[in-house]
Amino acid sequence: KIPNVKLFEFGKTYHNYPNGREEKKHLSLIISGNRTENSWATPSKKSDFFYAKGVIKAVLDKLGIDRTSEKGLKNDLFSEGISITKGKQTLVEFGVVTKKVVKQFDIEAQVLFIDFNWDMILSEIPTVNLTLKPIPKFPKVKRDFALLLDESITFDTLKTAALQTEKKLLKEVSLFDVYTGKNLPKGKKSYALSFTLQDDRKTLTDKQIDKIMSKLQQRFEKDFGAQLR
Repeated sequence: KIPNVKLFEFGKTYHNYPNGREEKKHLSLIISGNRTENSWATPSKKSDFFYAKGVIKAVLDKLGIDRTSEKGLKNDLFSEGISITKGKQTLVEFGVVTKKVVKQFDIEAQVLFIDFNWDMILSEIPTVNLTLKPIPKFPKVKRDFALLLDESITFDTLKTAALQTEKKLLKEVSLFDVYTGKNLPKGKKSYALSFTLQDDRKTLTDKQIDKIMSKLQQRFEKDFGAQLR
């Protein structure tokens, strides 16, 4: 037996109505047992009703679907359940499967079942205007600075200054290390910054890169009293 189970299936259900046959797309999930396998670092925790609800919320948030409503649900499948709707459309039904149903499969543990009505989900995804750009043909270049700064200076301030200094070729500024403590002057901190440079039309030369980094260094020294470490 496998005590901890998380399964999903994406497929269609088929329905016969007086006016014809209908196919509906569904994404279904089954959860039972612990959320994670037993580990010395992480205590085991049972998958429960609220865990299942969190899974649903993560999917809906990712798709940009909000302003939903909930109502209780009890039927032949769920002993306790919730139906998530938007307007008159039912998007998701989930809950604890009845003991009568799980007994038919010789299952003793609690089973949670989630059913996304995928056709309804797709109809509720907000329209987003996307701007597509070709993948750059020329490589990115990364350079780092370790700066000694006053404690009052924030990363956002440095990032804004850097992007103002090099508007064309500087694509990204990130902070990957912060140090405060021993071996630093009082009121100072150390920031390690990474700068990503790229030209969409050609490969950057060492001369271009050095010139940009020199401009950034001068800006940091002039505006913030920064020192390279």
